[in-house]
Amino acid sequence: MRIMIVEDEKRSSRGLKNLLLSISEECEIVAEASDGQKAFELILCLQPDVVFTDIKMPFMDGISMIKAVQARGGVRTRFVIISAYEEFELARQAISLGVVEYLVKPLTLEDVEKVWKRLQEDGTQVFCGEKEQADLKSQYPDAHPLILKALDIIQCSYATKLSQKDLAENLGISAEYFSFLFSRDIGENYAKFLRRYRIEKAKVLLSTDAVPREQIPYSVGFSDPKYFYRCFKEETGVNMTEYKKTKC
Repeated sequence: MRIMIVEDEKRSSRGLKNLLLSISEECEIVAEASDGQKAFELILCLQPDVVFTDIKMPFMDGISMIKAVQARGGVRTRFVIISAYEEFELARQAISLGVVEYLVKPLTLEDVEKVWKRLQEDGTQVFCGEKEQADLKSQYPDAHPLILKALDIIQCSYATKLSQKDLAENLGISAEYFSFLFSRDIGENYAKFLRRYRIEKAKVLLSTDAVPREQIPYSVGFSDPKYFYRCFKEETGVNMTEYKKTKC
């Protein structure tokens, strides 16, 4: 079982990791993250079977992170929340999101063993999102195989830093050749396509209130909120507030 731990306290993260590894040899820790934003990016790329996540974290809290993943769609990941706060409202939100369990710190071996047993016995995984997201490359069936592979990477990693140069190197071709193939087969250049794709994802997050509005730019791969707001208006013709009103 591929597991990811999201915890901003190093001691707690290390303790949980040791507990999980002591329970079963089938447990594989594929990644660790100390903030919700980084965790969101890793989940989209790695798609672990289970994520153990804290709630109170920098940049994006655990609840918002889970909502963002669910809004993304097409990710088969189950969540276990770990928190120092035994609050009814947090537990209620966790239940509404379909999390496997809500655990209160400090964790004990018995706590983790019970969750592990439940994860193994429950063969039905929680599907994040109301429906599977359409495969991006299916929209361009006649594209070059390398471009189809690039579309797979974009769909998985759009929320991360994804330059044309890095993508071309990943595919084993020059940036110039990649640019030629992409523009020829997709009908627009890479930068414009990626920007438009990210804005489409932002529109979903805005319409569903999946994450706080101020976190949306970072959730779709923008590092500069002002640039994101400008791009959003250029792509949609309206600002975020106006767009939100049209969807209510």
